[in-house]
This record gives sequence, C-alpha cells and structure tokens, in this order.
Amino acid sequence: MSQMRFTKMHGAGNDYVYVNLFAESLPAPPEKLAPLVSDRHFGIGGDGMILIMPSDVADARMRMFNADGSEAEMCGNGLRCVAKFVYDHGIAKKDKLKLETGAGVLSVALETDGEIAKRVTVNMGQPILDAAKIPTTFGETPAVDQKLEIAGQMFEATCVSMGNPHCVIFVDKADDDLVLGIGPQIEHAPQFPARVNVEFIEVISPTEVRQRTWERGSGETLACGTGASAVCVAGVLAGKLHRRIVNHLLGGDLELYWSEEDNNVYMTGPAEEVFSGVWTIPQGVPLYSELA
Repeated sequence: MSQMRFTKMHGAGNDYVYVNLFAESLPAPPEKLAPLVSDRHFGIGGDGMILIMPSDVADARMRMFNADGSEAEMCGNGLRCVAKFVYDHGIAKKDKLKLETGAGVLSVALETDGEIAKRVTVNMGQPILDAAKIPTTFGETPAVDQKLEIAGQMFEATCVSMGNPHCVIFVDKADDDLVLGIGPQIEHAPQFPARVNVEFIEVISPTEVRQRTWERGSGETLACGTGASAVCVAGVLAGKLHRRIVNHLLGGDLELYWSEEDNNVYMTGPAEEVFSGVWTIPQGVPLYSELA
C-alpha cells in the first residue's frame, strides 16, 4: 500500500492538506487524491489539497485542488500558508518571496518571529474587471450591481476575478438560507461558464465587513483570501467601501487594501501549521506506478 507525507495548515480557518514535492513524489493523480484527503470523516480533512512544488520562475510553485478534485487557479489563504511552509522549512529562507500560481507569479512579504513566519502579506495583483475574462456573461464591464435571479429571488451581483472568479453580493444578513441554499445555485448559474465563488457580505462600516463564502468546488469555507480581495474591490466599485478594509471571516480577520497607485490588492493575514503525518492511500486509487 502506498503512503504520502503531508502537512495540515490553515489560513484564518481555510484549511488544506499540503504536500511538499520538493521532498516527496506524488503517488497518484492529484485530482483523485484531493477528494479523499479532504474528506473530514474518512480522510485527513480539509477544504482541498495544495501541492508545494519547484518552480523555474519563482521560489516555489503552488497547485491547488478543491475538495471535489477540480483544480483552481489561485487561493489567497493557501498562498500565505505556502509562503510560511517555504520559509519555515528552509526551502527559501527569505522574508520576501516570489510564488508561482495558476494566476501568475505573486509577491509575498513575511512577518517573522525567529525562524517562524507568523503573518504574510500577499500582493494579490490587479483585479480583472472585464466581464468576459472573469468569466461571466453579464454584458456590462465592470459588472457592478448586475441583476441575478436565483430561485425566484433577485440579487445584485458585482463580479471580480482575482485570478479566479467571484460573485459578490451585499446583504443585510448572510444567513444559512443564502449561503447554503442560494450559494451553490449561483456557483452553477449559467451566467458563470467556469462556475464561480460566491461571497455574501454584511457591511458594518465603509472600512469593515463580515463575509461568508460559498467556494466553488468545496462548499462553505471559513475563509477565502481571493474572495476577501474581490470584496474589497467590489465594495469600492459599488460605492459601499473604502479601499482599505478589515474583513471578518468565520475563521478570522484579513486586512485588505486596493492601492490607487499600482491598482494591486494587498492582503495580510495569519498562516498556521497544524500537524504533519503520513497518510495511507486507500485501495482502488490508481497509482502512477499502475498507470505507467
């Protein structure tokens, strides 16, 4: 039976199973492994699986797989954890790193305490506001306050891509009926040809919000870094928020800033290593050795 070494990490409660491919070889296709390791009853448990890999253009490369096995372009909380892992485990002992993602090479800055990274600021890059590139079928660019009818209810959606697509909806109360009932229907709505992450946002003040997220391919998560970044941008576009905000997510707080100078979004938040171990791959999973 084949085994795989892993590390469990989370950023503001957004938890993933991390595999260090600088030191390990993945025994089976990641899209097959991700649903199994993510299962909170029969696997390790997490919102998905993230691979930490060598890169030809950066200090490390991140590949991120949702709990359903689909690959996503980017994960802000995951990227902070990758940065912490790369620093803490000596892959690149630098307080400024370049990390390759499906959304391009991103810059991160680490706040360290001795040999350990405690908080990470990620330059999330410039938001994509072209409706067709998000992608969404809404005709207007930017797609601000677009009418979206779901299950007989009308919503106003503001859409942003931070390397992956987001639909931001400002509500009075982000309750379970919205997040768990409407969220998955929006994810699969025809207006979003690549599916979409959905953020339901309560505005506390122009500098403070509360967020709940229905994440594409994973369901509700305790935090979503790209989503929090998209909320910052969407709030400015919709005239509801300032460019610098604190976002209260179920798993913790993130600080966001959409810069007027370079148009980049900067996200600052925690990254925590929980535990490491060895996982035995269940019988029936096609191993690379068997597929060759």
